[in-house]
Amino acid sequence: MNEDRQWKDHLYLEFARIGKCLSSPKRLELIDLLAQGPKSVEQLSKSTGMSVANVSQHLQTLHDSKLVRFHKKGNYVIYQVADYSVADFMVSFHRLSEKQLTTLQQLKSEIFQEHADSAMTLDELNKMEIGDVLLVDVRPEDEYRSDHIPGAVSVPIGDLEASLQTLPADKEIVVYCRGPYCSLSVQAVEILKDHGFRASRIEEGVLEWKRHREQSQRKSPQ
Repeated sequence: MNEDRQWKDHLYLEFARIGKCLSSPKRLELIDLLAQGPKSVEQLSKSTGMSVANVSQHLQTLHDSKLVRFHKKGNYVIYQVADYSVADFMVSFHRLSEKQLTTLQQLKSEIFQEHADSAMTLDELNKMEIGDVLLVDVRPEDEYRSDHIPGAVSVPIGDLEASLQTLPADKEIVVYCRGPYCSLSVQAVEILKDHGFRASRIEEGVLEWKRHREQSQRKSPQ
């Protein structure tokens, strides 16, 4: 019995390593950013507003818990999530947190509630005729190159206004960014509508699309 207790104590101690690692808001943000694609320490510093030293310290903690890995590219150290399961876990973590925490629901509504009429689901997008819609990824181009929803074109939010003349006026423009808590898609819809385009957005990003596809494949008859 004592041996079994010792084994279980050791087991949950190892589980707690991941929990302890995820107890930092900044480390959660770093994982979310890395789930979109590999990034240098300097890029992460710029995106999070942290110093390079602080980012490096948090990344070391994440690396010790096997949640991220890195390689060197010239003078830069490039980090990424250890594998897809880490990114997929974050999707589940976000959904659980939003379901259980009313404060999180309120925070989300502050940004997205007045733009709810411009949102569509992945199922609604899939039902649209391919020739009638243009799917646009407004994340940074390096994230698009890392992975994107099939059929999407890359128009980073900072380049959108300068690229309007290249977009088809006879199609609905559907934009997406990093997922349910990314406001870039809201900004993009506002810009497009201000210039006379028919525009919508999907709340989901690449990670949510992957999970949606996997769930749809499991439901499909063999």
